[in-house]
Amino acid sequence: MDQEIKQKIEKQSVKIDAIYKSVEKTRKYFQITLWIIILLFVLPLVALIFIVPSFLSSYTNALGGL
Repeated sequence: MDQEIKQKIEKQSVKIDAIYKSVEKTRKYFQITLWIIILLFVLPLVALIFIVPSFLSSYTNALGGL
């Protein structure tokens, strides 16, 4: 009986280690996805905050010259 319990605990330990590795891979995947979203969506929005006023200024100056 005691030996049987030890074997079950060892099997559970192996399974828990496998689950931990899988969870860590998933966490890294989500972290990479988050950084990609930030780079491809948030940074262009921040850049537009600076580009749009400059563009509008140039555009109104060009129209004023007509």
